[in-house]
Amino acid sequence: MILRPASLDDTKPLATLGSDSFCAAFAHLYSEADLNAFLVRVYSEAAVGQEIADDVYTHRLAVDEASGRLLGFVKLRNPSPYAEHGDARSPIALGQLYTQPDATGRGIGAVLMDWSIAHAGKRGHDAIQLSVWSENHGAQRFYARYGFAKIADITFQVGTQTDHEFLFELRLVQPQ
Repeated sequence: MILRPASLDDTKPLATLGSDSFCAAFAHLYSEADLNAFLVRVYSEAAVGQEIADDVYTHRLAVDEASGRLLGFVKLRNPSPYAEHGDARSPIALGQLYTQPDATGRGIGAVLMDWSIAHAGKRGHDAIQLSVWSENHGAQRFYARYGFAKIADITFQVGTQTDHEFLFELRLVQPQ
Protein backbone atom coordinates (compact mmCIF):
# COMPACT_ATOMS: atom_id res chain seq x y z
CA MET A 1 0.00 0.00 0.00
CA ILE A 2 1.21 3.46 -0.84
CA LEU A 3 -0.04 6.83 0.38
CA ARG A 4 -0.25 9.70 -2.04
CA PRO A 5 -2.06 13.00 -2.50
CA ALA A 6 -5.24 13.13 -4.56
CA SER A 7 -5.34 14.69 -8.01
CA LEU A 8 -8.29 15.59 -10.20
CA ASP A 9 -7.77 12.22 -11.94
CA ASP A 10 -8.89 10.62 -8.66
CA THR A 11 -12.25 12.41 -8.59
CA LYS A 12 -14.43 9.52 -9.77
CA PRO A 13 -12.90 6.75 -7.62
CA LEU A 14 -12.82 9.06 -4.60
CA ALA A 15 -16.47 10.04 -5.06
CA THR A 16 -17.44 6.38 -5.47
CA LEU A 17 -15.50 5.26 -2.39
CA GLY A 18 -16.94 8.09 -0.28
CA SER A 19 -20.48 7.27 -1.32
CA ASP A 20 -20.07 3.48 -0.99
CA SER A 21 -18.42 3.74 2.41
CA PHE A 22 -20.98 6.21 3.78
CA CYS A 23 -23.86 4.07 2.51
CA ALA A 24 -22.40 0.84 3.88
CA ALA A 25 -22.28 2.38 7.35
CA PHE A 26 -25.21 4.77 7.45
CA ALA A 27 -27.72 4.40 4.58
CA HIS A 28 -30.18 2.52 6.82
CA LEU A 29 -30.56 5.64 8.99
CA TYR A 30 -32.05 7.91 6.32
CA SER A 31 -34.99 8.24 4.00
CA GLU A 32 -34.14 7.73 0.34
CA ALA A 33 -34.72 11.43 -0.39
CA ASP A 34 -32.48 12.62 2.46
CA LEU A 35 -29.73 10.14 1.57
CA ASN A 36 -29.79 11.00 -2.13
CA ALA A 37 -29.69 14.76 -1.45
CA PHE A 38 -26.71 14.26 0.87
CA LEU A 39 -24.84 12.03 -1.57
CA VAL A 40 -25.22 14.57 -4.37
CA ARG A 41 -24.09 17.43 -2.12
CA VAL A 42 -21.07 15.62 -0.64
CA TYR A 43 -20.06 12.75 -2.95
CA SER A 44 -20.99 13.80 -6.46
CA GLU A 45 -18.02 14.01 -8.81
CA ALA A 46 -18.56 17.77 -9.04
CA ALA A 47 -18.42 18.19 -5.25
CA VAL A 48 -15.40 15.93 -4.81
CA GLY A 49 -13.53 17.52 -7.71
CA GLN A 50 -14.16 20.97 -6.27
CA GLU A 51 -12.71 19.89 -2.92
CA ILE A 52 -9.62 18.30 -4.51
CA ALA A 53 -8.95 21.58 -6.32
CA ASP A 54 -9.51 23.70 -3.18
CA ASP A 55 -6.47 24.44 -0.97
CA VAL A 56 -8.70 24.29 2.12
CA TYR A 57 -8.81 20.47 1.75
CA THR A 58 -6.02 17.91 1.80
CA HIS A 59 -6.83 14.39 0.63
CA ARG A 60 -4.42 11.51 1.22
CA LEU A 61 -5.18 8.28 -0.60
CA ALA A 62 -4.24 4.73 0.36
CA VAL A 63 -3.74 2.80 -2.87
CA ASP A 64 -2.93 -0.87 -3.45
CA GLU A 65 0.51 -0.79 -5.01
CA ALA A 66 -0.02 -3.84 -7.22
CA SER A 67 -3.52 -3.18 -8.56
CA GLY A 68 -3.82 0.59 -8.20
CA ARG A 69 -7.15 0.11 -6.38
CA LEU A 70 -8.15 2.91 -4.03
CA LEU A 71 -8.33 1.30 -0.57
CA GLY A 72 -9.13 4.32 1.55
CA PHE A 73 -8.69 8.03 2.08
CA VAL A 74 -8.59 10.75 4.67
CA LYS A 75 -9.72 14.33 4.13
CA LEU A 76 -8.39 17.17 6.26
CA ARG A 77 -9.80 20.70 6.32
CA ASN A 78 -7.95 23.84 7.34
CA PRO A 79 -9.22 25.88 9.01
CA SER A 80 -11.40 23.62 11.13
CA PRO A 81 -15.09 24.50 10.97
CA TYR A 82 -15.28 23.37 14.62
CA ALA A 83 -12.64 25.78 16.01
CA GLU A 84 -15.22 27.73 18.04
CA HIS A 85 -15.93 24.64 20.16
CA GLY A 86 -12.43 24.39 21.62
CA ASP A 87 -9.55 26.52 22.76
CA ALA A 88 -6.89 25.24 20.36
CA ARG A 89 -4.96 28.01 18.65
CA SER A 90 -4.79 26.34 15.22
CA PRO A 91 -6.97 23.23 14.90
CA ILE A 92 -7.38 21.26 11.68
CA ALA A 93 -10.45 19.11 11.00
CA LEU A 94 -10.45 15.50 9.94
CA GLY A 95 -13.54 15.45 7.71
CA GLN A 96 -13.59 11.85 6.51
CA LEU A 97 -11.53 8.74 7.06
CA TYR A 98 -13.01 5.97 4.93
CA THR A 99 -11.88 2.60 3.65
CA GLN A 100 -13.39 0.31 1.06
CA PRO A 101 -16.18 -1.58 2.83
CA ASP A 102 -14.48 -4.90 2.00
CA ALA A 103 -11.12 -3.65 3.33
CA THR A 104 -12.20 -2.44 6.78
CA GLY A 105 -10.15 -3.88 9.63
CA ARG A 106 -6.94 -4.30 7.63
CA GLY A 107 -5.04 -1.39 9.19
CA ILE A 108 -5.69 1.08 6.38
CA GLY A 109 -7.49 3.50 8.69
CA ALA A 110 -4.61 3.33 11.18
CA VAL A 111 -2.06 4.18 8.48
CA LEU A 112 -4.20 7.13 7.33
CA MET A 113 -4.68 8.32 10.92
CA ASP A 114 -0.94 8.13 11.60
CA TRP A 115 -0.31 10.17 8.44
CA SER A 116 -2.96 12.73 9.49
CA ILE A 117 -1.44 13.25 12.93
CA ALA A 118 2.06 13.63 11.48
CA HIS A 119 0.81 15.99 8.75
CA ALA A 120 -1.07 18.19 11.22
CA GLY A 121 1.98 18.40 13.48
CA LYS A 122 4.32 19.31 10.62
CA ARG A 123 1.93 22.07 9.58
CA GLY A 124 1.95 23.56 13.08
CA HIS A 125 -1.58 22.62 14.12
CA ASP A 126 -2.10 22.14 17.83
CA ALA A 127 -5.23 19.97 17.53
CA ILE A 128 -7.20 17.72 15.21
CA GLN A 129 -10.98 17.93 15.49
CA LEU A 130 -13.53 15.52 14.07
CA SER A 131 -17.23 14.81 14.23
CA VAL A 132 -18.48 11.28 14.93
CA TRP A 133 -22.06 10.03 15.10
CA SER A 134 -23.11 9.53 18.71
CA GLU A 135 -24.07 5.89 18.03
CA ASN A 136 -20.93 4.95 16.07
CA HIS A 137 -19.22 3.25 18.99
CA GLY A 138 -16.64 1.47 16.83
CA ALA A 139 -15.37 4.74 15.38
CA GLN A 140 -15.37 6.33 18.82
CA ARG A 141 -13.18 3.48 20.15
CA PHE A 142 -10.84 3.85 17.15
CA TYR A 143 -10.41 7.58 17.79
CA ALA A 144 -10.02 7.09 21.56
CA ARG A 145 -7.05 4.76 20.90
CA TYR A 146 -5.30 7.77 19.37
CA GLY A 147 -6.12 10.01 22.33
CA PHE A 148 -9.14 11.83 20.90
CA ALA A 149 -11.62 12.96 23.55
CA LYS A 150 -15.12 14.41 23.34
CA ILE A 151 -15.21 18.19 23.71
CA ALA A 152 -18.75 19.05 22.57
CA ASP A 153 -22.13 17.81 21.41
CA ILE A 154 -22.90 19.00 17.88
CA THR A 155 -25.27 18.13 15.04
CA PHE A 156 -24.81 16.81 11.51
CA GLN A 157 -27.37 17.38 8.78
CA VAL A 158 -28.29 14.71 6.22
CA GLY A 159 -31.09 16.14 4.10
CA THR A 160 -33.85 17.09 6.52
CA GLN A 161 -32.58 14.77 9.27
CA THR A 162 -30.44 16.14 12.10
CA ASP A 163 -28.08 13.63 13.73
CA HIS A 164 -26.61 13.94 17.22
CA GLU A 165 -22.82 13.92 16.91
CA PHE A 166 -19.87 14.17 19.24
CA LEU A 167 -17.01 16.55 18.50
CA PHE A 168 -13.73 14.83 19.34
CA GLU A 169 -10.37 16.54 19.60
CA LEU A 170 -6.78 15.37 19.80
CA ARG A 171 -4.34 17.92 21.21
CA LEU A 172 -0.96 17.77 19.50
CA VAL A 173 2.33 18.39 21.24
CA GLN A 174 4.24 21.09 19.44
CA PRO A 175 8.04 20.86 19.18
CA GLN A 176 9.90 23.33 21.40
